[in-house]
Amino acid sequence: MSNVLYIEDNAENRLLVRRVLEAEGYFVLEAVDGPSGLEVAAQMRPDLILLDINLPEIDGYDLTRCFRGTPGLQHVPILAVTANVMKGDRERTLAAGCDGYIQKPIDVDRLPEQVRAALRRPHT
Repeated sequence: MSNVLYIEDNAENRLLVRRVLEAEGYFVLEAVDGPSGLEVAAQMRPDLILLDINLPEIDGYDLTRCFRGTPGLQHVPILAVTANVMKGDRERTLAAGCDGYIQKPIDVDRLPEQVRAALRRPHT
């Protein structure tokens, strides 16, 4: 069973993702902002990080850069989960260090496969 950390300030989104992924056998860790996400990740060493780009205190772009610079976390796959769908938003998340991009509203039928695919990809 893989541990997935979801960093999201919206409680309804956290509940939705937790229900979908737990039904698929994942253990879901949660954080409501960047600082608590960094803390949970450092303590629990998740297998995958899902993060909202529009977070309070530190946005998802800067948070991704923090993960990429943290020993033990720099190779954990990160998927941005965001409503930012303007031209260039996907490229900006990838340039920040995210491994993938999931658009909101979240497609609950596709989410489990998106998570499985991210966990299967080799990460260096």
